[in-house]
Amino acid sequence: MGEPGQRTEGAAGPFTTKLSWHLPGGGTAVWESRLARRRGVLVVRDPGAEHGRHAAADRTTLARLSRLNVIASVAFVVGGGLFAAGAGVAQLGSGDATTCAAIYFAGGLFFNTGGYVSLLQVINAPRHVPGQDRLVARRWRWWSYEPIRVDWLAAFILFAGTLVFGVNLFDSFLKGLSVQQVNRLIWVPDVIGCVLFLVSGALSFAEICHGRPCFHRRDRGWWIVAVNAFGSLLFMVSALAAYTRPATDSLVNGDIANWGTLTGALCFSLAGFLQLGEHP
Repeated sequence: MGEPGQRTEGAAGPFTTKLSWHLPGGGTAVWESRLARRRGVLVVRDPGAEHGRHAAADRTTLARLSRLNVIASVAFVVGGGLFAAGAGVAQLGSGDATTCAAIYFAGGLFFNTGGYVSLLQVINAPRHVPGQDRLVARRWRWWSYEPIRVDWLAAFILFAGTLVFGVNLFDSFLKGLSVQQVNRLIWVPDVIGCVLFLVSGALSFAEICHGRPCFHRRDRGWWIVAVNAFGSLLFMVSALAAYTRPATDSLVNGDIANWGTLTGALCFSLAGFLQLGEHP
């Protein structure tokens, strides 16, 4: 992103999150990572104009972004709802362990879908063209490797976290496990998945705040990131409380584990619902 004529206006460590450049006909174009990826636009400041205007990508690209956004949003809404239902069943004692595991596993599949589609949003987002006032889409891709982009890294780590949760959820169907096996096969993947979610949330904050602490009260994107990060934190609290103590063969605190999962899952459902409005 270090093209001639470009000026970095926002950065998060080694990642560039905001760029500007002068246009041949006068004025300035401003690219922001999340704005371009989620809404398919960049800001153009015309000469003498008090406010900038949005310059959108082509209709085909915007339609693609809209479809991906809806799929990811619905997946997180449903996945979060199923996780909350599983935690409710576990807390209220209205179902056995297999029933809870089945509900969680179904929710995990939706989380997997939401995580991968979020990555597809990054991979297929329109890119800026130095010196021009528009975004240009590349050909459709199912995969890319771009660790120098903060949005790609955040989405990839989120997707990896959903896959690790899948290991935890699959192992929860196993019967006759010892305490050590429960902690190794179920609890450890749970904690690792929570750590990955927290890292992804931190990177998302770095992207939307350009590497500085910020509070954007009127920015829907900021609230989506904040609610997801809070949900990830609640998941981590739940995971730590779900550790099985070898000496007593009991959880550290089953109530905290269940309520942490329930409230954290509802946060992801809420963020998914808010994401429906963050479209092109």
